Amino acid sequence: MLAGIPIDFWLFALTLLGVAVLHHHTLAVALTGAAAIATYKLLFGDFAGVPGFAGLAALFGHEWVTLANLLGLLLGFALLADHFERSRVTELLPRVLPDDWKGGFSLLLIIAVMSSFLDNIAAAMIGGAMAHALFRGKVHIGYLAAIVAASNAGGAGSVVGDTTTTMMWIAGVRPGQVFEAYVGAAVAIVFFGVIAARQQHALQPIMRDNPVGVRVDFARLAVVALMLGAAIATNVGLNITHPQALSRWPAIGIAVWVALLATAGWRRPTWALLPGALKGSIFLLALVFCAAMMPVKALPAASWQSALGMGFVSAVFDNIPLTALALRQGGYDWGFVAYAVGFGGSMLWFGSSAGVALCNMYPQGRSVGSWLRGGWHVAVGYVLGFMALLVLLGWAPDAPAMR
Repeated sequence: MLAGIPIDFWLFALTLLGVAVLHHHTLAVALTGAAAIATYKLLFGDFAGVPGFAGLAALFGHEWVTLANLLGLLLGFALLADHFERSRVTELLPRVLPDDWKGGFSLLLIIAVMSSFLDNIAAAMIGGAMAHALFRGKVHIGYLAAIVAASNAGGAGSVVGDTTTTMMWIAGVRPGQVFEAYVGAAVAIVFFGVIAARQQHALQPIMRDNPVGVRVDFARLAVVALMLGAAIATNVGLNITHPQALSRWPAIGIAVWVALLATAGWRRPTWALLPGALKGSIFLLALVFCAAMMPVKALPAASWQSALGMGFVSAVFDNIPLTALALRQGGYDWGFVAYAVGFGGSMLWFGSSAGVALCNMYPQGRSVGSWLRGGWHVAVGYVLGFMALLVLLGWAPDAPAMR
């Protein structure tokens, strides 16, 4: 302990501080932090009560499915987003989107809707590809934060839209309980969406006219559809028939890569994108593993205040173990929790896998200071959405000790 706080948390805090300050060396900082925490626990601590290398091996055995799924999705969806952009369908969007700031706002709404049935990583990557085309590659960092926030908010109320809501569904939470999160998400999107769209319009207005002679590559769109269909079908199908398989094998990541490789002869992926995407992916995996090593055995007593705090914690702490702890503890209103853990990570670029994936496309987003200055409206929108849930629906918790 140091000042009443376990040394593990101090090391994790220093790692996050290093990521925030040294945003040009985030991968080295994250790997160094993970190594330091693991070394400290090997020498002086334990892993969930199991000391030494046996404890480390047990922890990795528990986390490897999550890590492998994230790696497969981040890399696969990086190539998917490139397929989507190279299909040139984004160049037809000016026909249907308004020409002023409302065009940027409409794009955020499209991303949120996509995320309700797609993985939020895919929604953010596709949204980033659309923004790159519509704004001619000049995207405001506040708008980048809004893309991430829209993708996370869109998945918060759907049991197939986010890993955390899927976990709740598997644990017995009814889809209707999770759906309530959309009340908060809608309020948040209106707030941050309008401000971000105006930021973007001031920097670079949306493309007004379609380029002449655009020919959509429908084969690439078909590849995108097949990859997304494989991910959704695997997720939903296994949740209904064999939910235990999802905890044993990275089935969703495998499904995406099977579809990608099966269609590679039809439309060749841009394999050159993988090295850059791999660096960003390893960074996120290192932070997730750091979070998994933290000695968090319980959350504060279930209340709307602790649920509100989960959102801020999830900006720096992996929301999957947070959700698992809440499910074991019980006594929460799951609509509030779904909104908090699903949306809260948007407040920092590395707070969610969608943010890390998007910053692989837009490296300028990897500055915590710039993200907070440009995307301040995301944090305010989170609080406003949570208050809307509290006022309009009220805190209606389940019984404690839910199993």
